[in-house]
Amino acid sequence: MSHGLVIGKFYPPHAGHLALVRAALARCDRVTVQVLGSSQESLTPELRASWLRAELPGAHVVAALDDAPVDYASPHAWDAHVSVIRGLLDAPVDEVLTSDSYGAELAQRLGATWVQVDPGRRSTPVSGSAVRADPARYWWALPAAVRAWFVRRVVVLGAESTGTTTLAEDLTAHFGLPTVAEFGREWSEVRPGGLAAPWHTAEFDLVAREQARREDDAAAASPVPLLVCDTDVLATTVWHERYVGRPSPSVTALAAQRVPDLYLLTGDEIPFVQDGMRDGEHLRHTMQDRFRDALAAQPAPWVELRGSRAERLERAIALVDPLLATPRPLAEPLEQRHGDPEHVSRLRDSVA
Repeated sequence: MSHGLVIGKFYPPHAGHLALVRAALARCDRVTVQVLGSSQESLTPELRASWLRAELPGAHVVAALDDAPVDYASPHAWDAHVSVIRGLLDAPVDEVLTSDSYGAELAQRLGATWVQVDPGRRSTPVSGSAVRADPARYWWALPAAVRAWFVRRVVVLGAESTGTTTLAEDLTAHFGLPTVAEFGREWSEVRPGGLAAPWHTAEFDLVAREQARREDDAAAASPVPLLVCDTDVLATTVWHERYVGRPSPSVTALAAQRVPDLYLLTGDEIPFVQDGMRDGEHLRHTMQDRFRDALAAQPAPWVELRGSRAERLERAIALVDPLLATPRPLAEPLEQRHGDPEHVSRLRDSVA
């Protein structure tokens, strides 16, 4: 049975990588994909490997750190890289599949045959360096989980009847984004015992996890690297305190893992509207102060928006536009040290 090997940084995984691995799967009885990342990079090798496993269930995907100098003109560098590669293999390799010519030497060192796939990337014109520089331009080439990572997330929150849903819907419509609805309100409508029954921490755990799931699903489906959310897990921590009387360690811990790029707090200067599910105007200003305190205690930037619906939207767009225009930053991979400049350029893109 033939055993194929594909290596790379997959920083991040894109359609070119997937096409290469699928070509290997079509040729070989078994395919090992090795994700080799350096410690200076922003994405851990294991995270990249998990994305590839989701896209390529037929491949055996493994990951490791490889901090050896990237110098393909150096026998010592080759020895160091091949040592890592051999350490990840659980069986001899018959074929090494790459797009660029470094695969010839790697195959020779592993006692395998080199198979070149899509030289020059004519079929799938994309590279890791190009994606890192402009993910929006190569959105078509990114798996859903990778798109979700690149998405800039904006959360609209505030006390009851401050226009959070209105602003979130207006921003979503303006940028053409998928909707992230507020699950907590839906749960309030169907929870056992209705609004009068005592609230329990388990309910807020449910609300927080479902809200996070909806947010992640929408991020993976967004047509651009942006998402606007009507509330989030941080807001759930505030409502837990309101209805249970103390913080929730579990909801607070989840909120700490899901810090967005920007919070927009809707002001409480507008008239209160009772829709049959709200506490009442007598608590609105107190809750608004609690939201301000919660936002001040977390790391994401936040802005309180006041004024008319049009004024809020105009200012919100001015705050969100720069986020959409600025790619989520990724540290550069290890630099290539020596060798022919043209070959080096091709090599860096092939493993990036």
